[in-house]
Amino acid sequence: MAKIKPEKKIKRKKIQFEFHSPDANEVNIVGDFNQWEPKKHIMKKGKNGAWEKTAMLPPGTYEYKFLVDGSWVEDPENPERCLNRFGTLNNVLKVS
Repeated sequence: MAKIKPEKKIKRKKIQFEFHSPDANEVNIVGDFNQWEPKKHIMKKGKNGAWEKTAMLPPGTYEYKFLVDGSWVEDPENPERCLNRFGTLNNVLKVS
């Protein structure tokens, strides 16, 4: 009888996203980790005007942007960027 090897569980890491925009009505974190779906990671506004969201991500390299009141915005706190297929820039996040 063949032995079945248990699948190795991928350890996810807690990633905290933050975007400061006290005047915004809605901010979402959107990237290839959520198939660029704006409604998957809706951020919540904190008392100091910073929008926050925690995501559990497996190791890998991800591209992302913020969607602020319907407009795409780069993360000003992350200097890692790459060119996307639309000729604009996405931020790059590396999760180890």
